[in-house]
Amino acid sequence: MVTSDQRRRQLAREKFERQQQRRAEARRKGRQRAMVIGAAVAVVLAALVGLIVGGVFDSGKKDEAADPAASPSAAPSPKQSPAPAMAIDQKAKYTFALKTSAGDIKVEMDAAKTPETVNSFKALADKGFFDNTKCHRLTTSGIYVLQCGDPEGTGMGGPGYTIADENLDALGKPNEQGQVIYPAGTVAMANTGRPHTGGSQFFLVYKDSPLAPSYTPFGKIDAAGLKALEEVAKAGTAEGGQDGAPKTPVTIQKGTVTQN
Repeated sequence: MVTSDQRRRQLAREKFERQQQRRAEARRKGRQRAMVIGAAVAVVLAALVGLIVGGVFDSGKKDEAADPAASPSAAPSPKQSPAPAMAIDQKAKYTFALKTSAGDIKVEMDAAKTPETVNSFKALADKGFFDNTKCHRLTTSGIYVLQCGDPEGTGMGGPGYTIADENLDALGKPNEQGQVIYPAGTVAMANTGRPHTGGSQFFLVYKDSPLAPSYTPFGKIDAAGLKALEEVAKAGTAEGGQDGAPKTPVTIQKGTVTQN
């Protein structure tokens, strides 16, 4: 027969065992929560590191192509307004005439091949956008271009909108390095290194230049204009490097677009 004393000890033991079980279960659940929280924190930290390394939180980082010495680049102003409505004859040819401090440059444009680009340049030229602007960049090694079209003269300005890339397959199939030749006399859109980020900046090629086919080729320079460009290139950059402001300042005094 179980005495009352034995019964109390048995009940006390069972109670203790239940408490131990509850505490063990609580510890197990606590460890699981800690593991889940730790994993989540690790994921967040990894994501933050990735964003910092990628430059998302680097407010001083320019939105440019990775190697500015090897490609024309620009950082158009943030998109503030839509591109101009189509207002040109998309089957016609146009002339982009630049009266510059280094000589006159005429660029023949075919709207059938680059309608958005030609339309944008006509809209900008009609309101005097290019007048009294500096060609801010000359490259003399790797690629051979004079870059213009920035109203700020810093390489960071634009019209407040971007336009789509066009005519990218016009220069043939890329080679093993993913490049095509932009021939001397070509005029093409500068961009940030990302698709469809052209604005108002463009570059004039004065010597055959290997580039990725990422820059809309939209015009051809006349012989007199190409000669003027070559003279600017001969003088080199202002600081004697391979990439910088031209030593011979080039100011676009007037830029107009007319239908041929």
